[in-house]
Amino acid sequence: MESRDQQFEGEVGERAKVLRSAAGLTLDELATRSGVSRAMISRIERGEASPTAALLARLCEGLGLSLSAFFARDEAAPSPLSRRDGQRLWRDPHTGYLRRSVSPAGTGSRVDIVEVEFPAGARVAFPPREESRVMTQHVWLFDGLLDMVFAAETIRLEPGDCLFMDIGDAFEFHNPSDKPARYAVILDRGR
Repeated sequence: MESRDQQFEGEVGERAKVLRSAAGLTLDELATRSGVSRAMISRIERGEASPTAALLARLCEGLGLSLSAFFARDEAAPSPLSRRDGQRLWRDPHTGYLRRSVSPAGTGSRVDIVEVEFPAGARVAFPPREESRVMTQHVWLFDGLLDMVFAAETIRLEPGDCLFMDIGDAFEFHNPSDKPARYAVILDRGR
């Protein structure tokens, strides 16, 4: 039997295609906006490739969406309650990190909350994106260790630590330990 995260991974390509069409963008226009090749977007939409976290973030920025908005269900009547068993899961095919969309979808809030289980030794880099300069996030570590790597410094987070940051500049998440890390990202999409 297929797990919920495996089932949703199969829907990522279709979701990307629906959102691109809803935005009125061609493959070429989304490629230009996101910096992701037309061929890769096409492969993702056809379900032939599973995007990494960094690549999916670039596609979302090209669509003018947060990752949480990408993963949100299209529901006729949004609810202010998001129960754990109904929250969307996605696993990065490159690092194996598991992302859970915690925030209730469709509320109109600028804030998205995400829970992440980050494998030992994993590393995910996000390039600088001008479109993200209006967004900020808190990274709140629950378990393990997490290094937040920026151009000029690395900040090590230990359980209970919370780091506030702008997300327009290049940065990366790195788990330097041999144990998984678990943390929350609280993203504010606008100032």
